Amino acid sequence: MERYDLAIIGGGPSGHAAAMRAIDLGMRVILVERDRIGGTGIYNGALASKTLWEMAVRVSSTNELMRKRGREPLKLEWDEVHRTLQEAMFERKYLYACHMQLLAERRNDRGEALFTYERGEARLAGPHGVEIARAGNTRMVEAANIIIATGSRPRISGELPMDGVNVLTSDQVFDLEAAPESIVIVGAGVIGCEFATIFSNLGRTRVHIIDRAARILPFEDDDVSELVSREMERRGVIIHHNAKLERLTVLDDGPPGGRVAYELSYPDGRRETLHVSKALLSIGRLANTDRIGLELAGVDMDDRGQPILKGTATSVAHIHMVGDATGGNMLVNLGESEGRHAVEVLAGLRNDEPDHANMSTIMFLDPEVAGVGLNEQECRTRGIPYRMARIDYSCLARAIAMRRTRGFFKVLVTDDDAMRVIGMRAVGEHASSAIQAVALMIRKGMPVSDLAELLHPHPSITEGIQECARMLVGTSIFKPEVLGDKLRCTRWAPAVKAA
Repeated sequence: MERYDLAIIGGGPSGHAAAMRAIDLGMRVILVERDRIGGTGIYNGALASKTLWEMAVRVSSTNELMRKRGREPLKLEWDEVHRTLQEAMFERKYLYACHMQLLAERRNDRGEALFTYERGEARLAGPHGVEIARAGNTRMVEAANIIIATGSRPRISGELPMDGVNVLTSDQVFDLEAAPESIVIVGAGVIGCEFATIFSNLGRTRVHIIDRAARILPFEDDDVSELVSREMERRGVIIHHNAKLERLTVLDDGPPGGRVAYELSYPDGRRETLHVSKALLSIGRLANTDRIGLELAGVDMDDRGQPILKGTATSVAHIHMVGDATGGNMLVNLGESEGRHAVEVLAGLRNDEPDHANMSTIMFLDPEVAGVGLNEQECRTRGIPYRMARIDYSCLARAIAMRRTRGFFKVLVTDDDAMRVIGMRAVGEHASSAIQAVALMIRKGMPVSDLAELLHPHPSITEGIQECARMLVGTSIFKPEVLGDKLRCTRWAPAVKAA
């Protein structure tokens, strides 16, 4: 039986990152993937959806300019969209494949391969055993340590007719052979809103989105949610607020382009039935931790049948879970970080748990939304006093030059003399590229005065962040008391209850 220092089940971003960190530390590693290397990170997740988003935003920007010039809008054919998507996925897959093939040729001092990639279905067969099945053949390997990185799958509802043709999951939507004439998206979370943005910006699909809450993205501040909603509706997206999906049916004899019927109810008692050509179910994802033999390895499970974790470690100290398999925040950057962290714990280099505090995030909407640290809503819920400065994109030279002035920067600091940065939200062009310096400041507990004194390039979007910092220290170029519709500088503290 072959023996390894580390066996990793799952070749998505977190499993791959874990393998690469283990190689750094001189471990003999076997990485097993049942389907395609790169997993959801390439094929039906981050890379695929963001490739579609990039194309859609460019089409939308071009068409805004065309309309202003009185010209016919650009209509990108779906086969062009699909071809670009396939090219992007192939490039990333090819990079992974070449990298791993070259790594597999390396040997340690005993002539053993440091890295082995195996295609097959892997299951635990005891605390240290891993069974790998492929094409009817099964073999067993033994590993001192094991990392489970089996990813996730879309959550589905047994009450809906999930046929993969008319009613799709967020994985199946990438297999569309043509742009739908219309689509209803069930779920107004990040994934649902991203797909609403993609389809509406491509300009060939009438988009409906069902939101059970009063506003989309309820975890964000009102000004973020309202701007995103307004821009969606400006592009023709129909948002059903405070709506409950009562019924969704695929019709055999529906009208052309309207084979899916869905019925909604509202708190005031109203009901309505609408017809669309496709439905997309976007109600979250489930960890792929069933059917991998956790019980055979003695891993403790909770009442819901999920493994009990402390950080990434299971109850069996040498078995860890990372990425989507943990059932937590399902993001590529977190999964990669967890994979690397787990390897270092197993190698005895550390004994702490992954720290996801002040995590930078981005939502690929139009405009895009990026954030780090606390927002106003969270501060008020927790009773944390703060000062806030906000500047509209229409005040930024770079945004004016790009003709993309819808958006804003918002910086939050502590309500004391130090004014340490505790949060930021960016809504608009280049939002994701503008946020990381502030993330570092939050991590280091730096005062906003350091940000105010930096010399930013001109013209750049990040000048807006600097102007927020200057507003907070009282040295801004534009004065909020004069341009109150475009700049704001406020403070908030919990009300003191009378004795």
